[in-house]
Amino acid sequence: MKRQTKHTPRPGTLDVITMGCSKNLVDSERLMRMFADAGFEVRHNPETPDAAQVVINTCGFIGDAKQESIDMILECLEAKKAGRIGQLSVMGCLAERYRRELPAELPEVDRWYGKFDWTALLQDVTCKGGDGKASPWERQLTTGPHFAYVKIAEGCDRFCGFCAIPLITGRMHSRPIEEIADEVRSLVEGGTHEFNIIAQDLSSYGKDIYGHKALAELVQTLADIPGVEWLRLHYAYPSDFPYDILPVMARNANVCKYLDIALQHVSDNVLSNMRRHITGDETRQLLDRIRREVPGIHIRTTLMTGYPGEGEKEFGELMDFVREQRFERMGAFAYCEEEDTYAARNLRDEVPQEVKEERLDRLMELQEQISLELQEQKIGRTLRVVCDSEDEEFYVCRSEFDSPEVDPEILVSKAGAPCPLERGKFYDVTVREAYPFELIAEIAQDR
Repeated sequence: MKRQTKHTPRPGTLDVITMGCSKNLVDSERLMRMFADAGFEVRHNPETPDAAQVVINTCGFIGDAKQESIDMILECLEAKKAGRIGQLSVMGCLAERYRRELPAELPEVDRWYGKFDWTALLQDVTCKGGDGKASPWERQLTTGPHFAYVKIAEGCDRFCGFCAIPLITGRMHSRPIEEIADEVRSLVEGGTHEFNIIAQDLSSYGKDIYGHKALAELVQTLADIPGVEWLRLHYAYPSDFPYDILPVMARNANVCKYLDIALQHVSDNVLSNMRRHITGDETRQLLDRIRREVPGIHIRTTLMTGYPGEGEKEFGELMDFVREQRFERMGAFAYCEEEDTYAARNLRDEVPQEVKEERLDRLMELQEQISLELQEQKIGRTLRVVCDSEDEEFYVCRSEFDSPEVDPEILVSKAGAPCPLERGKFYDVTVREAYPFELIAEIAQDR
């Protein structure tokens, strides 16, 4: 009988697994660049981790995300026990939030890092730091090279009742405009032309370092950089909104007519319990002004069901609000109590889980119908799209109204394309069919 040989991970290899949001992804890309510069062979989100060094960048936002991170740690520990990976390190939001508890519960993990001290990982693994020549934003893109996420700030000062992010990331820390512009110029030189601008709270960008909100100044500076084709904004906060960003969006063709702004609810009672510092009427006035000053804008929002204080009356208000606003893009989730937040300490989680989920289903069913109706309005329109990838039948594309991974895709049939589409290139397409979460299009005919 043939003896099976035990797999031994190759020295000098690193697998990075990213859980959670695009802000985590930026950190993972920076980590990968550090190790690549040190001579490591690096991979991101491999199907089967099997490297000498494996790093999990965890998410700690809500219960489901935390559980996914824990499950991934346990899966990698099994792989380590079987000899398929060498050492396992854990970093990111979950590790930051539970940095006392987790090492005691999972001693098999070799190294633990939080949200900000992970830059020591290379030194700890190799006993050698970087050469000090790399800029703080340099990274190995996993998205492109044609698009990238640009993190302009870390942390949040809002302290909403349900949210644990300030407990994990601390107060808001904005990056200087000059540094962000240098990063974007560097990415443009590498072939990137679509930039998704991200922060926990775009609305407050700059207040901590300039003494005033500076989002409009930043975006105009980036829009003026040659080679920047698309700038897309995630995630604005509704109260104390920086209205001076709207004329910047309206007058610059390369600033996408798109805004991701998490509203969470519309009931005054629920908004007060959430500590959102805005009312339902003020929310409507905000949305009206955004749509008036930036014609054709697509608004993405996130809503929540089942928060303390949401009865059938308040949920009915939320449903009416969605019918009234007809959001182009909308996500939602059921409230999950997070320890140490204001809600966990002061409010009773009294809405049964099955009621939360049932309300969530009703809300998303309504949004699916609205999305279909809005998508159908695009039939016959010609849109400028970027090609992301391809499968057997279609080229997978997006318009300025579609953020990567979370928004609808535009599928261009290969059969009708006059020539192959190249990844990262822009094309004009005409929409022929519409579905709630995708469009079918063909290359536009020259007129």
